[in-house]
Amino acid sequence: MSVPIPLRQDFTASRLRGLAKKSKDGPQARRLLTLAAIYDGATRTEAAKIGGVGLQIIRDWVLRFNARGPDGLLDTKPPGQPSKLNDGQRQAIARMIENGPIPAVHGVVRWRLIDLAQWIFEEFRITVAKQTLSRELRAMGYRKLSARPRHHVQAEGAIEDFKKTSPRAWMQSRTKRRSTSTR
Repeated sequence: MSVPIPLRQDFTASRLRGLAKKSKDGPQARRLLTLAAIYDGATRTEAAKIGGVGLQIIRDWVLRFNARGPDGLLDTKPPGQPSKLNDGQRQAIARMIENGPIPAVHGVVRWRLIDLAQWIFEEFRITVAKQTLSRELRAMGYRKLSARPRHHVQAEGAIEDFKKTSPRAWMQSRTKRRSTSTR
């Protein structure tokens, strides 16, 4: 059997329990309590049972704790893929959006995401998906705006003729009541 990786010496079991009690993150608190058991002398197998994980996970927690302390036991979002576009390319895209397309050159009268993606490929030889381009444009401060569609032969005022209106709350009766009094 191999020797387990030792824990940092600048923490104690009681200090880790105190940090777990103050923690707002449940998984971090569980990891701190598991490592506190190791500080108290529990075996790694017993600590794995306390934490509800396997020995490899305990080893990973110890490495993260030794490297970054209690903050190393927090779940962090992975960074993901770096952007395909650099700042110069983003500025060129912003200029192209602001200037608008030239129908004779670009073949479109307004920019759509797919058209911009095609222009980016032709200009920079970078393939960008529509969803990725949408995310990039939103990060640059652009929003998708579209006009409400209108039929090209719609007559002015035609909509008002078909609008439904609510009846007034108080209406006068159509028939007059007969007086029941006798003369």
